[in-house]
Amino acid sequence: MKALLFAAGLGTRLRPLTEHTPKPLLPVGGKPMLQWHIERLVAAGVSDLIINSAWLAEQIDQFVGDGRRFGVPVTVSHEPGGPYDTGGAIRHCRSQLGNDPFLVVAGDIWTTFPFADLTTLQLNGALGCLVMVNNPAQHPTGDFRLHEDGRLTRLEGGNWFTYSGIALLSPAVVDGCDEQVFPLREPLRAAASAGRLRGLVWQGEWEDVGTVERYNALNKRLDAQG
Repeated sequence: MKALLFAAGLGTRLRPLTEHTPKPLLPVGGKPMLQWHIERLVAAGVSDLIINSAWLAEQIDQFVGDGRRFGVPVTVSHEPGGPYDTGGAIRHCRSQLGNDPFLVVAGDIWTTFPFADLTTLQLNGALGCLVMVNNPAQHPTGDFRLHEDGRLTRLEGGNWFTYSGIALLSPAVVDGCDEQVFPLREPLRAAASAGRLRGLVWQGEWEDVGTVERYNALNKRLDAQG
């Protein structure tokens, strides 16, 4: 199975830390966030890895190389004039992804989610299965309503959860999207409206490392854990 790691963002809210370092290369628990993801994806059986890049792209290139040191072939998908946002990133490397479902992981999250839970999952006609988490303080309203049968919708009522940035997706989720730059949430919402989006809940460790305050708090907590 292939996986796409998002690593192209500007990291605006993490400045000044990201002025000279791409946010996925910021160290967490002694290693760059990107390295944690790569190692865990390889352990879960991912056979090919694509990493998109734009901001300080040469650092991403130098860090991952061809992937040999991680034990997996790595292709860096450069986004000239980018970043192209998460949806645009998938569209840009659509031919590299092929036609089979693939994993996506946001490069600026910290999690112990077992990626192997997705590598054996069947979409059965859905365009994706999103890993959902309890709504964090910075996003109290959530993204989707999760139904008992696993469907995700944006209907009123019910239990709302936040999309974690981890998913198993069909490449077809972006078919029909013609713009170069667009967020993944647009085709995901369309898939939910069509009844073709599913979800599962992860209650374990997960952090959106989106601000300097959250980044520092995470490192402090991990240091305390030893």
